[in-house]
Amino acid sequence: MLVANRGEIARRVMHTCRTLGIETVAVFSDADTDAPFVVEADIAVRLPGEAAADTYLRGDRIVDAAKSSGADAIHPGYGFLSENAEFAQAVLDAGLTWIGPDPKTIEQMGSKVRAKEIMSAAGVPVLTAESGRYPMLVKASAGGGGRGMRVVDGPAELDSAIAAAEAEAEAAFGDGTVFVEPYLPTARHIEVQVLADRHGTCWVLGERDCSIQRRHQKVVEETPAPGISDDVRTRLRDAARAAVAAVDYVGAGTVEFLVKDEVVSFLEMNTRLQVEHPVTECVWGVDLVELQIAVAEDRALSSRFGPKGPVSSGETGRSGPNLGDGHAIEVRVYAEDPADDWRAQTGTVRAFEFAADTRFEVPRSYGVRVDSAVEPGSEIGIHYDPMLAKVVAWAPDRGQTIRMLRGALRHARVHGVRTNLELLGAILSDDDFVTGRVHTRLLDDRLEQWTEPRRSSGELHRYAVAAALVQAHSAHGAARVQSRIPAAYRNVPSQSRTRTYVIGDESIEIAYASERGRFVVDGVEVVHVDEHGVRLRHNGVRESYDVTVDGDAVYVDGPTGPLDLRTVPRFTDPAETVAEGSLLAATPASVAVVAVATGDEVQKGQTVVVLEAMKMQHTVSAPTDGVVAAIEVAAEQQVEAGAVLAVIDEHVPEGERT
Repeated sequence: MLVANRGEIARRVMHTCRTLGIETVAVFSDADTDAPFVVEADIAVRLPGEAAADTYLRGDRIVDAAKSSGADAIHPGYGFLSENAEFAQAVLDAGLTWIGPDPKTIEQMGSKVRAKEIMSAAGVPVLTAESGRYPMLVKASAGGGGRGMRVVDGPAELDSAIAAAEAEAEAAFGDGTVFVEPYLPTARHIEVQVLADRHGTCWVLGERDCSIQRRHQKVVEETPAPGISDDVRTRLRDAARAAVAAVDYVGAGTVEFLVKDEVVSFLEMNTRLQVEHPVTECVWGVDLVELQIAVAEDRALSSRFGPKGPVSSGETGRSGPNLGDGHAIEVRVYAEDPADDWRAQTGTVRAFEFAADTRFEVPRSYGVRVDSAVEPGSEIGIHYDPMLAKVVAWAPDRGQTIRMLRGALRHARVHGVRTNLELLGAILSDDDFVTGRVHTRLLDDRLEQWTEPRRSSGELHRYAVAAALVQAHSAHGAARVQSRIPAAYRNVPSQSRTRTYVIGDESIEIAYASERGRFVVDGVEVVHVDEHGVRLRHNGVRESYDVTVDGDAVYVDGPTGPLDLRTVPRFTDPAETVAEGSLLAATPASVAVVAVATGDEVQKGQTVVVLEAMKMQHTVSAPTDGVVAAIEVAAEQQVEAGAVLAVIDEHVPEGERT
């Protein structure tokens, strides 16, 4: 089987294939040459290029790769070409097995506009827009994952929102078609997992709540959905079953709804596996990839594959009409900075460890599962989605699941790139989330609160102390001269040694000294130091810190989780300074649009450059009124983090402006 995808979903599909004795073929771009999914495949075929448009979105190249490698089936994963009817048909025309629904069904549901027409005719409640009523949501007709979506609060914003959504949809899916629908900010996003074979059997495997979203992309998913009535639960499942019947659906799919109070409205049908499928697998005790393969091989769904609990809309289980066994919650770990407009991060993953019971499969009993795209040493670039992993907790009830998942995140070791781990921990600790009072605006409403520093200044200080002492200990051990002199020794005892670190946007200076061969730091007692870590005593409590030094970077794992620090050099290179008014790239990216020219007058907030990274567009705006003194980039140019994009001169005298 060839897996026409990358990252964690490629690894996930290959895991099941290995269990079933099926050989696997990976396709990979130049940017993914050494990625874990490529290494783990039995055979790998290169798709020349780096951008998705030249590689994972090229159906012709993927079919050719299947033929040249001897594959006889293709699994599309999710995203990319997974809901492309032309690709599915090309796979079948090549004599290969397509692991998915019929191309005709994909075509019907691939256009969200057409899908709503079909569902409305089938009696499924549908959300429709009314002219002139705001807020409304501009959405891409093809694809998903939050791409090509913009909220519009009034008519003045509509044209620009449509243009931006069209451009993003074209870049992500190769189809810039968009439409509008009402925006219900406090509704819940709930989806139903379905699975149907060609022998008349349709399973409805419960619902998932996906209301915690950023930029209309899911961040936290769980099953069963908390806090909905049995009546709503039943109507969701009945509507999903009607949707399956309306298009003679075959395979695994998801029917998505908005739920506002007791009103259920159809959103779309995803004709593929969902990112959040692991929570369903845990609660219902199934392997959805194995079931996809079974259906593609024209086998009937049977008790051999059977899930835990009831699957038809009329049945009830021991805990209600939609529950299997226990509760499962998944969080998506992204390489991004939530406090900086969700800025995607790039770099090398230096550590990536979670205490997990399983990877890519359901634990034998309740536990933690991790499906990851990366391993230590993986490079995170600009071309693809910044999701690093999915962490899933499964326990007997929701409260235990939340507690288990919080613990898994707190004890994770993730270093080298900034992530949203702290945000995820804040979400799981929020009172409204814990009590199940969730909706699609909750993350936006709480973002400032949830992205506040989770550590006190004292905690950050102790992390930096640990870093400084390990660096001092290691430097002393590596000294070629005066090695008998104690670490941190000074000729003038009154003058401490110092090291300065940058943590996020903060800098912390640590002063330490040596007294009779032992480190001394104000405010804490140094119990032990070696090249691997530090033990400190603070207010009578002993704390352990593991420390890894990687050049100027220092990675510390302590009582409140992982933290990356950067050592500030004692002397600054003058070449690193840039001209006043320079607009810099916050991350490696491709220049999508240069909106101004040298000499143009600009106003504060006006778009200067639009960058594209990880399939999302980021606008770089003028920080002040002024004149464009220089444009340093051109459209389609690749830029590194810190590169100067343009220079805005706000000091041009009024009389000299054109």
